[in-house]
Amino acid sequence: MNRTARRCLLLALLALSAAPAFASVDEFEHKVDQALERLYRSDPLARDATEHAIGVLVFPQVYKVGFGIGGALGDGALRVDGRTVQYYRTTALSFGFEIGAQGRTEVLLFTTQQALDGFRRSENWAVGIDGSVAVFDLGDGKSVDSDTIRAPIVGYIFDNKGLMYDLSLKGSKYWKISKR
Repeated sequence: MNRTARRCLLLALLALSAAPAFASVDEFEHKVDQALERLYRSDPLARDATEHAIGVLVFPQVYKVGFGIGGALGDGALRVDGRTVQYYRTTALSFGFEIGAQGRTEVLLFTTQQALDGFRRSENWAVGIDGSVAVFDLGDGKSVDSDTIRAPIVGYIFDNKGLMYDLSLKGSKYWKISKR
């Protein structure tokens, strides 16, 4: 890796490490609830989809920065039967034509017990390697359809803010973490 690439990576990692942390578990859980409410306002069918999901993984804010080399970071909560059972961190590293920074909300719906069990057993689950996610963009008044909901894992990406456009989860990894 050349000197410029190392500097870009260092800047990306520094920017991600500056992402605000939540002061308490209660505050974080409140952010998760707010993210779900924004999802329901964005897509009227999303409430029904989450109620029928076996598990719901919510990342209220995922921060992504890039300048040739990019990275993403965010914390989330996995809910089963409406209650949080585990906390997760998502990270991603990417290379290629990209420049900018953004924050966004990500919600993953596990529609089968097998998909949820495989995710929960994994120490560091990776999109595209350990499982695929049918990503759904809620922009421009779009909504879910019956074909999308049949996928074992459905991902919503919404509330994009910033100067980077990327609606993929490619390269994302999920790690179990603990919140105090």
